[in-house]
Amino acid sequence: MKYTQLLENLKNPIFSLHDLAMLGQKANSSQISSLAKRGDIIRLKNGLYVIASRKADVVPEHIAFRMYGPSYISLEWALYKHGLMPDIPYNVTSITAKTTRDFKTPFGSFIYKSVKPDLFFGYMKYEDVSGQPYLLAQPEKALLDYLYLSLSRLKNQADIDGLRLNPFTMAELDHKTLRAYALIFNNPRLESLISCLPSNK
Repeated sequence: MKYTQLLENLKNPIFSLHDLAMLGQKANSSQISSLAKRGDIIRLKNGLYVIASRKADVVPEHIAFRMYGPSYISLEWALYKHGLMPDIPYNVTSITAKTTRDFKTPFGSFIYKSVKPDLFFGYMKYEDVSGQPYLLAQPEKALLDYLYLSLSRLKNQADIDGLRLNPFTMAELDHKTLRAYALIFNNPRLESLISCLPSNK
């Protein structure tokens, strides 16, 4: 497998060995290792790589989509993207119905939090400027995911205030959707935290 063939046949800067196989290109471990040692490709995890010359086209959201699935971006990263939290998160955080996992890559850390299968909902498919897909929680679901997975440390109004949620963005949420989604969680403590949110005071 020549590196030029790789560039010519792959539209996406992120590729897997399965992607190569679908294009009729076979690559053994020694070939992939050689490409990585030369710096032609960047390893994300076993079997998943980035074409080094096209790394500028890679966005964290698409890496999260390809790294571990099924999953959708939620929690701090989604809250920041939706304008609910002010600070840029250090890690891309996602929700999965599979086992909790963490991945450290040259493009940052990607964290996957596990929930019950019936809580795996409330996300939409997006594409970045290059047409690469990713799944992102709706703002209402991202907020509920965050509160639900933080129940051990969020106990009262002061804790909610400490999150510094944007009151203007909070006011723009669909509170009917927020309440409907909260019912699916079926958690009284979560309900009590919702009553402490800026828009509910």
